[in-house]
Amino acid sequence: MKCSKETMLLYAVTDRAWTGKQSLEEQAEAALKGGVTCLQLREKELDEEEFLKEAIELKRLCAAYHVPFIVNDNVEIAVKCKADGIHVGQEDMETGKVRALAGPEMMIGVSVQTPEQAAAAQEAGADYLGVGAVFGTATKPDAIDVSLETLKKICETVSIPVVAIGGISKANMHRLSGLGADGAALVSAIFSAGDIEQECRELRRLSEQTFLTSRQF
Repeated sequence: MKCSKETMLLYAVTDRAWTGKQSLEEQAEAALKGGVTCLQLREKELDEEEFLKEAIELKRLCAAYHVPFIVNDNVEIAVKCKADGIHVGQEDMETGKVRALAGPEMMIGVSVQTPEQAAAAQEAGADYLGVGAVFGTATKPDAIDVSLETLKKICETVSIPVVAIGGISKANMHRLSGLGADGAALVSAIFSAGDIEQECRELRRLSEQTFLTSRQF
């Protein structure tokens, strides 16, 4: 499965910090019911066995909703669970090596903060880019801030889809309109919600208003 711009429209990134009354799988399914267009599993604490078990379950869920499933950082887990994609950062495995391990069909997303990084990632074979943090975020305290002007320059530099990430919410998503991005990736704005499905329905409407006029599919 290769990446389309539609895939980026409302991109959910899981965070176990918000589980409680619901399991991560239940939260993910609520987000899928609400209209997310992509789901990334981000795990930093689980051992490999539990990570793989969870990845297989979320891959099954995403397939049922016809939504691409992406694994963060762990290429081996992505390959084993037959994920639709793998997302890596600047400090993770180099894009070319990821492609060699993942094969020609798996989507590769790369986090970038500058036009130069964006151009290099595209040249190396990335299928889409994650750009951020565009707003302040407590989810990833070490994230490098990226100005909206830089986001626009990155979108002008590459031809592959671009998703903005970092502190995006219903209150500020409109500020991303017209910059060239294809969608927004959200963590706490989705998974901290009391009613995740309803929250995603509202976020989906907002993302369509914000991004569908920015670039023509």
